[in-house]
Amino acid sequence: MKKILVITLIVSLMAALFTGCSQPAPEATPAPAPTEEKTVYKVAYIARAQADSFAAWMANAVIEEAAKYDNIKLDVFDGQASDDTENSLIENAITNKYDVIIVQPNNGEAQRPYVEKAVAAGIKVITTNARISGIEGSSSVDADPYMQAKVNADLAVTQIPQNANVVVLMGPPGNFHADARRESWKKEFFEKRPDVKIVGEEIANWNKDEAMNYMETWVQANDKIDAIIAMNDNMAAGAIEVVKDNPKFKGILAYGVDGTAEAALLIKEGLMTSTSLQSAYDLATSILDTANKLATGAETEINMDIDCPLITKDNVDQYIEMHKKAGAIK
Repeated sequence: MKKILVITLIVSLMAALFTGCSQPAPEATPAPAPTEEKTVYKVAYIARAQADSFAAWMANAVIEEAAKYDNIKLDVFDGQASDDTENSLIENAITNKYDVIIVQPNNGEAQRPYVEKAVAAGIKVITTNARISGIEGSSSVDADPYMQAKVNADLAVTQIPQNANVVVLMGPPGNFHADARRESWKKEFFEKRPDVKIVGEEIANWNKDEAMNYMETWVQANDKIDAIIAMNDNMAAGAIEVVKDNPKFKGILAYGVDGTAEAALLIKEGLMTSTSLQSAYDLATSILDTANKLATGAETEINMDIDCPLITKDNVDQYIEMHKKAGAIK
């Protein structure tokens, strides 16, 4: 009996062992795939001068556009309308090893050697408003300054009265936009209208206050000024400010470039005649797209221009609406 019991126990134990061996092994949990870290590129935007209405508009537009890119970290610096400041900022961006440096020059020729230094250091550089041409390996996003002035000059040829007195406000000498716009007015207006007399012409460096100072002097020296020809809206607005309440200059014509919110409102009020749009929004969109393509290696060099439509009282409402949507006009 004992022998039978022992045999039964042995059989039971062996059966249990075989049953355990036949159970499926637990499935191994696969190791998580290593997550690939997204590369974030450091981009420096060096503005010409935040006190300049267009430069401020452009810097804000660049900041808003950069927020759409999760692979770009943007830092904005103010050149304060100083070559020394702007050049130092470019040097600092090189030292801090930014992936892309975007330069809005104060004076293109003064910034040229520093941009060349950045390119030589292997950094992608974009020059904008105005481009610095002829630097191999750099890129640019800009508008055609000759055409910006021409669309206004073509209108002025038909609007400015015979034997008119005009004043001219210029941007910084050596600046690509300043020089090309003045050349355009020379060829497209003054050579076609030799009857028109320039009674005042000065460099106001895109600055509203400087333009006001010159206009105050010209108003004291001249009983008749028929038109203000400015190479940007900021200077045009400064000159308009001086004469807008003076009945002696009622009906004065005024031309600018940029299509700023202030210029659009002045055109709506009948105080400014025309401007050509240099859209900071369009520039910012193209600048960030270019920066992204250069940083990621999708492109090695890009040079492009945006359009410059003419703004007058006939179409100004659509540009006021544009500025309202962007928050520039409340």
